Amino acid sequence: MNYVLFSTGEGVKMRTCWVLDHPAHVRLLAPFIRESGTSDLIIACDRFEVRTLLEQGDGVIPRRQTIFVPRPIGKGRYRKALKRMSIVKKFLKGKSVKRIISIGASLELRVAKRLGVEKRIYVSDTEVNHLAHKLSRKFLTDVIIPTHWNSEIDGSALENWQKAECTIHRLNGLHGHVHLRPQLRPKEVSDPPRILVRRLKGNGIHDSEEIIPIPNEILHDLDLVNADEDEYDQNPWELDKVISSCDGVITQSVTLASEAVILNVPTLLVSKAKRGFLDRLQANGYPLFIWSGQGDKDEIMSQFFAGLALTEFIESEEWPDAKNEFEAFIS
Repeated sequence: MNYVLFSTGEGVKMRTCWVLDHPAHVRLLAPFIRESGTSDLIIACDRFEVRTLLEQGDGVIPRRQTIFVPRPIGKGRYRKALKRMSIVKKFLKGKSVKRIISIGASLELRVAKRLGVEKRIYVSDTEVNHLAHKLSRKFLTDVIIPTHWNSEIDGSALENWQKAECTIHRLNGLHGHVHLRPQLRPKEVSDPPRILVRRLKGNGIHDSEEIIPIPNEILHDLDLVNADEDEYDQNPWELDKVISSCDGVITQSVTLASEAVILNVPTLLVSKAKRGFLDRLQANGYPLFIWSGQGDKDEIMSQFFAGLALTEFIESEEWPDAKNEFEAFIS
């Protein structure tokens, strides 16, 4: 599906290409795409949840000329990567793009530099995305990472970006702080508790090393709201409201876990994942409980379910001005 380009772009100072590789990236960048030019371009990864957000985005994310590109994972991922760069080159060539903004996707930056795109911005909050970080360093002009970035697990990415002499911006906050806003929460826990559950398909680039099954026994006697990857059938743009209406969240997704807890929803993350933002959330007292497959599982589960009853006592951290910071960095 290609969306209509409403303007030829003539006379536009800064024609931007937005790279949307993950559903969380669509939500993060939507406010800035709304405020940008009608001649902008979108490169979107051809995955179910990204398509759904764009197709159901009327009033949230404007329609722009869009091309869908393959996701370079699994069997034949190198062939898919080459095909993706070829599609991007044809799409951008002759379009007079001045700025490209990509979250965790480096192939587009490589093409953009060769086509003379002046501003090439790479955004990440995921230290373990080592391959993309490595591929990005020769082709970017700016990097946006959070203040809580953990350089001990980033595969020397920060060190390499510093050597590349690009501009490094440090964002005070999580990506969820950029596009989410505090929501009203239930004052009492439902009986049975209403719990949103998100399972991942397990075909992501990090999933094989991070995903562990959600124990079936902890889902018994709960009122479950299914938000499994590629299976959520409600309005995806209303997911934050659904999360806030629930008593808790059980998820394999680190992104959903981070978004839920900054909305003050007690969250059990079932994953081996390591992220700087998980460390920050736990250090700042957010209601995040993590089962990584080690330690006393029953104790972690008990803490999570006890936490549901203590929601009203959670003291929210002051919401950082991450949206304005991010906007300044990409301007």
